[in-house]
Amino acid sequence: MDYFAHETAVIDDGAVIGKGTKIWHFTHVMPDAELGENCNLGQNVVVSPKVKLGRNVKVQNNVSIYTGVICEDDVFLGPSMVFTNIVNPRSAVVRRDEYVETQVRKGASIGANATVICGNELGKYCLIGAGAVITKPVPPYALMVGNPAKQIGWVSEFGHRLHFGDDGRATCPESGDQYRLLGGEVTKGEN
Repeated sequence: MDYFAHETAVIDDGAVIGKGTKIWHFTHVMPDAELGENCNLGQNVVVSPKVKLGRNVKVQNNVSIYTGVICEDDVFLGPSMVFTNIVNPRSAVVRRDEYVETQVRKGASIGANATVICGNELGKYCLIGAGAVITKPVPPYALMVGNPAKQIGWVSEFGHRLHFGDDGRATCPESGDQYRLLGGEVTKGEN
């Protein structure tokens, strides 16, 4: 094995685990799940069949990632955050062939105890605040808080709040990277 799995972890046959990935206590990775290189799955995590995690995805404790969820590289899933995969679940109605896809784009971070309603795309480098409930698509670099979540600003790739001047430009205080806000969209770089 070129990954680490704690002795209490369960890795089902057919799961694909990338090199350097760490899987901790009481975590279950189901068949046909794909985990990229250098991921870190905390304790009590469930990764359902056909879930795809890119490289360097960090999954904190007590997160269930259900069929239909696709996370790109460098995604952060905070403690006890929740994904759904059926819009209208009913115990007595079987809808296993009706899972709705949720896309989490590169570098997105989802805070502790947040909930992501299925069928939404979370844009690259967005930041979802702790306890937020995502009910609609999230733009790249958006800062979302509340229930239902509302956008209250923009963040850099380093997770700092961006303050745009009258010229529509902002600078990340940590990286020095430049961002531009134009037509309700943020882009990185000199534009």
